[in-house]
Amino acid sequence: MEVGNRIFLERELPDKEIIEGFKSLPAANVADCMSRLCALSSEIRLISSPSSFNMVGPALTVKCRPGDNLMLHKALDIAEEGDIIVVANCGCRTHALMGMIMATYAQSTKKIGGIVLDGPIRDYKEISQMDFHLYATGSTPNGPYKEGPGEVNVPISIGEVAIMPGDIILGDEDGVIVIPKNDAREILQKAIEYAKKDSAKLEAAKNGTSNRSWVDETLRLKNAEIIKGRHVY
Repeated sequence: MEVGNRIFLERELPDKEIIEGFKSLPAANVADCMSRLCALSSEIRLISSPSSFNMVGPALTVKCRPGDNLMLHKALDIAEEGDIIVVANCGCRTHALMGMIMATYAQSTKKIGGIVLDGPIRDYKEISQMDFHLYATGSTPNGPYKEGPGEVNVPISIGEVAIMPGDIILGDEDGVIVIPKNDAREILQKAIEYAKKDSAKLEAAKNGTSNRSWVDETLRLKNAEIIKGRHVY
């Protein structure tokens, strides 16, 4: 087995009903149930214009050499409907990982759930108008090489978060979070209840019934000094 130049065709996948359960939840609510340590860097942002509420599906992970997308092409070939292709690019920002042709193939032929790139795209105008979930760091005219090596369906790290093949990827206009597949059922149950409480907080913010006493109580516990007067320069 040649480490660094291999493709695994199988993954451990979460139950489909768990994936379905996350489709009505904002990424922010779920992230709050994971100690707010699960979101990819804000540098990786939504480029396209999807009509669906969010992007949810199992991760098909790709590790590319900087500026190269050979393994991304292979991932597209083996991807199943609903998969989220997630690409680590060693932080490279000088070459696009894909353009309009690949994005169209992913959406129309493969019908995958979305793509998350730790690198730029090209054909920005066309991709930005697609009804599809595509996240990237920006755009550049420089295209990629197709030489390899790289890996598919191995552990990767992008946006300062580790991702295992089959982890649940959830994205919306706020960004992308990673839900470990082995914890997903418990996280889903917590997130559903949290979303209900969050809706109640929003309604209280609208009608003026918000309870703000926690602010002063927290400041008191932190020994903050509140001074009646103004600062003297």
